[in-house]
Amino acid sequence: MVMLAVAFIAFSMFNFVGDPIVLIAGQDASAEQREDLRKALGLDLPTPQRFVKYVTDAAQGNFGLSYRTTEKVGKMIADRLPATLELSFMAALMALLLGIPMGVFTGLYPKLWVSRMLLAVSLVGISLPTFLIGILLIVIFAVVLGWLPSFGRGDVVQIGFWSTGFLTLSGWKAILMPAFTLGLFQMTLIMRLVRSEMLEVLRTDYIKFARARGLHNRAVHFGHALKNTMVPVITITGLQVGSIIAFAIITETVFSWPGLGLLFLQSVQNVDIPVMSSYLVLIGFLFVMINLIVDILYFVVDPRLRGQSGGGVAK
Repeated sequence: MVMLAVAFIAFSMFNFVGDPIVLIAGQDASAEQREDLRKALGLDLPTPQRFVKYVTDAAQGNFGLSYRTTEKVGKMIADRLPATLELSFMAALMALLLGIPMGVFTGLYPKLWVSRMLLAVSLVGISLPTFLIGILLIVIFAVVLGWLPSFGRGDVVQIGFWSTGFLTLSGWKAILMPAFTLGLFQMTLIMRLVRSEMLEVLRTDYIKFARARGLHNRAVHFGHALKNTMVPVITITGLQVGSIIAFAIITETVFSWPGLGLLFLQSVQNVDIPVMSSYLVLIGFLFVMINLIVDILYFVVDPRLRGQSGGGVAK
């Protein structure tokens, strides 16, 4: 149902965002040429029939032709998708590998000066806009220090249909600043969430009972407290991963990263409706899949859910 709703919104763009015939044929085309083009694109069909055809074609990976380049939209997305997914993966990985340990540390030792400094830094990550963070990183690490490239993806290696920059040194250098810029907000959000959950869990009775049993602090902190903070963290992290992919537009624009976000922005500037609608459908599909994975992870992390799904009430 969610994907049908997203598909309907994407399909509505064809009816409410300009006339595709004028965009493709131009102002100088004759009425006969416009009518022939309308029939060739199937725009002369009734709206319900066009919607069914749109959903059927989208399910088969056929998103039509770009109004700007007349290239297949599916191929354009396939060419740009690896760049966006690799950037989103690195941003999410940085957010998790840095955010969770910092959240645990600030939750266990809230009065240390290091914890207070990390909280102050997290305010910067939440408050500053993404484009400003990206520009500051470019000025420092690309212009002043000259350590990292300021734009592009670096050298990539083609493995079948997938192009990756993880196998080249320039690819790793190129992805560091965009990934940190994209993942900074998520990292600070995860850190503050883990911290608040740790502080709350450490006050619960079962943690006090675990200490009373003589368990070591490491077992209490990581075996009991941290594990019970993971359910809300998984929820927020799953949603943020979807947001990273969906809202990578600004980061890709600042760093000229050749991904889907930059492609979407170019399609908006040129009113390229097939690309815009396909991007919307793809992002909706990714959100649905991420939510499904999050629901599955609940059962892995929380044993109470596995117990509830194990059967009925014992008699």
